Amino acid sequence: MSIVPKENVEVIAQSIGINNLSPDVALALAPDVEYRLREVMQEAIKCMRHSRRTRLTADDVDGALNLRNVEPIYGYVSGGPLRFKRAIGHRDLFYIDDKDVEFKDVIEAPLPKAPLDTGIVCHWLAIEGVQPAIPENAPVEVLAAPPDSKKYEQKDDGIPVDIKLPVKHILSRELQLYFDKITELVVSRSDLVIFKEALVSLATDSGLHPLVPYFTCFIADEVSRGLNDYPLLFALMRVVRSLLQNPHMHIEPYLHQLMPSVVTCLVAKRLGNRFADNHWELRDFTANLVASICKRFGHVYNTLQSRLTKTLVNAFLDPKRTLTQHYGAIQGLAALGPSVVRLLVLPNLESYLRLLEPELLLDKQKNEMKRHEAWRVYGALLNAAGQCIYDRLKMFPLLPSPAPQSFWRTSQRVITMPNKRKGSVEHMEEQPPLKKIATDGHTDA
Repeated sequence: MSIVPKENVEVIAQSIGINNLSPDVALALAPDVEYRLREVMQEAIKCMRHSRRTRLTADDVDGALNLRNVEPIYGYVSGGPLRFKRAIGHRDLFYIDDKDVEFKDVIEAPLPKAPLDTGIVCHWLAIEGVQPAIPENAPVEVLAAPPDSKKYEQKDDGIPVDIKLPVKHILSRELQLYFDKITELVVSRSDLVIFKEALVSLATDSGLHPLVPYFTCFIADEVSRGLNDYPLLFALMRVVRSLLQNPHMHIEPYLHQLMPSVVTCLVAKRLGNRFADNHWELRDFTANLVASICKRFGHVYNTLQSRLTKTLVNAFLDPKRTLTQHYGAIQGLAALGPSVVRLLVLPNLESYLRLLEPELLLDKQKNEMKRHEAWRVYGALLNAAGQCIYDRLKMFPLLPSPAPQSFWRTSQRVITMPNKRKGSVEHMEEQPPLKKIATDGHTDA
């Protein structure tokens, strides 16, 4: 049995001019009316929940009707309560008391006073470049290009396909000139003083946010095709640091485009094409840049540092990677902090030293360049482990300083104790350090 009685159906039929509706038809229509009402109310409740509200309003019902391609009911607002009156002759039938208003009285009535309170409605104009389909935003058809500017393409079956033109991003003439000047300095004049002034401008100017996507694409393109140009790569990383330092730029949506370029300058196999290119300095600079990115945006992107450390650890433990890639990975992990070194580098230190030992020895590695790279990696490991140990030592209380060196005064002469430490150091210098490293490794094992 339907919760909508047939009397309601009869009254509604009489209100729209149907006076001879039979009781059987009203009884058959009542279940369908109940089904439609439940359907609309379920959609309205969905609209309410998507709006993060707990009170159902007339706007939710209008939204549900729009979803069902039904014209909304006009004249109902959520401003105040509705007044219902009991229908004469029916015990459980109510109707809304609508007062009849003369059109002439409405026209001749004086204008109401301006409201004192100001209402503000907030809505998303665009979310990361995508405009949500809400009533406050203009429909997509209004923003589309005119019909005459559309292009059509014929398929094999002869059906025309509508090709939408890309949306144009309008920049002022001043911003275009600024972007062209910065890119010119980065590509060809990164060693001049004016380039340093341009970096200061990138880090402080408050009107450069519209250029962030253009700088991001420029950096990604130049890094991908300029790995043999060391000055260009260093200039690009300095531009990235200046962009990150600018407090007026909202750069979080573009980090997924910047990070591959930055990580490439850290763990790439080859950076620069000349022997004089100091790619070690570039990797050190990029490691500090990566650490600053994780420190600043780690709370916004929870997986940023975990994904980065996974990439660096894979590069560090992969024996097929070159020593320059291992160096960049170690420097990147060390820049992330002593905790990362303690958890990811130190447990793998013994096995990695076994891999590195043949590259350090003169009798096993005849290539001087390879040995130099191996010693660079060994120095990076020493630096990372030393920072980790120093961080752990800070947890202990300070130890008392040792007593001053003892001496005796006999017949106006000073007799000092022999410096055993100096002799031991000299003795260590006489021993080949590479052999000592190998011996320590076997002893720990």
